[in-house]
Amino acid sequence: MAENKVSIIEAYTTITGGGRAFPFGIYDGSVPVGFCMIGYDVDDYWEDAPEIAYRNYNLWRLMIDKRCQHHGYGREAVKLALDFIRTKPCGDAEYCWLSYEPDNEIAKKLYHSFDFVETGDMDGEEIIAVLKLSAPETVC
Repeated sequence: MAENKVSIIEAYTTITGGGRAFPFGIYDGSVPVGFCMIGYDVDDYWEDAPEIAYRNYNLWRLMIDKRCQHHGYGREAVKLALDFIRTKPCGDAEYCWLSYEPDNEIAKKLYHSFDFVETGDMDGEEIIAVLKLSAPETVC
């Protein structure tokens, strides 16, 4: 898992490279408990992007401080991230996708509880899972 400072740098380079990134701190009141980052599409620097990355949203990072785990922060963060994605801040998309390490059973269980489904594809050494978003709006 990347350190949060690396994620902030990646958000900056993504945005300056023509991509979209939305980094968020996760707080309980005024106490920081984690970090989340949402992305959309691909930027100019992402040469080996999986096919699902194109024109879709992704839950790029989710980190809850080890001392704050098992208190529901991760579940609430995923819910809020999906609520944000469903506002379509970058336009319509068919999927939200994410990836996680194969041995991370806690992440797998959390994401499956939101109906993310593994595709069988990998992003580097991580398993890709997708969530079908509502159908894009059509104009009659």
